[in-house]
Amino acid sequence: MSEALLRVDGLVKHFPVRGGLFARDLERVHAVDGVSFEIGAGETLGLVGESGCGKSTTGRCILRLIEPSAGEVWFDGRSVTALDRHALRRLCRDMQIIFQDPYASLNPRMTVGSIIGEALVIHRLAKPGREFEDRVVHLLETVGLHADHLRRYPHEFSGGQRQRIGIARALAVSPRLIVCDEPVSALDVSIQAQVINLLEDLQEQFKLTYLFIAHDLSVVEHISDRVAVMYLGRVVEIAPAHELYTAPRHPYTEALLSAVPIPDPTVKRQRIVLQGDVPNPIRPPSGCHFHPRCPHAMERCRHEPPRLKTLAPGHLAACHLND
Repeated sequence: MSEALLRVDGLVKHFPVRGGLFARDLERVHAVDGVSFEIGAGETLGLVGESGCGKSTTGRCILRLIEPSAGEVWFDGRSVTALDRHALRRLCRDMQIIFQDPYASLNPRMTVGSIIGEALVIHRLAKPGREFEDRVVHLLETVGLHADHLRRYPHEFSGGQRQRIGIARALAVSPRLIVCDEPVSALDVSIQAQVINLLEDLQEQFKLTYLFIAHDLSVVEHISDRVAVMYLGRVVEIAPAHELYTAPRHPYTEALLSAVPIPDPTVKRQRIVLQGDVPNPIRPPSGCHFHPRCPHAMERCRHEPPRLKTLAPGHLAACHLND
């Protein structure tokens, strides 16, 4: 892996659950519970897991759209978590996000030109007038839209076109890192492939680095260099994409991969059906969070949290079975 552009170290985010007469903190939701990973410059790291495991919260904490409860985030050698508001605003030019829902992430009262060009105005990258309009038109054409879309409103576009507008907005400030927060999950399957191909082309053209958050493992396999698997707020396995899909080393990863459909009807895969439901993140299990559902759980798993250990070059897993 190339030199790390982004490093996340022990990231924690707990959301308070308030109640009572004085709205006191009664409990806490353990959304992210000690996540650590690195992303090299020009690399795509896929972040996968079940809904509610903390993927999106991790991405938003990295950008400080949500303030983390603990841990460190380093971007190009600078501590993101230690920056004040003014320094963080300057850093926003280097770190952008593509949101999941293209219908909710665009202001319906603003034209497409205003949506894309808003960041240019905020960061003073283009003067109002001809220069501003030329820059926005170039961004539209970069993502496969037309110049005459400039003065239209979001409701006049399809879901795939809206997501392209969101991508153009993220590209407006020439970022180095983009957090893709399930950018294709709300789109039709035929449109998903087009958007994924667009993201790959843009990465090559602009030398971008991606944190690609998704729950569709087939999509992640296609675009990612490495994949990190999350379960109930923790990363349980990190590996190069091909190695993870061919030789997973954590029982949860094996169960996820067994549920991925295979287009060849002659190929049979043994389905691993996990028992029970995902535990309550307000009161997560002791020890390994996965042990109540793990078919290989041992007594040790109930009390001792496993640490991410290197099993092969670039392949880490948090499971006592690998000891």
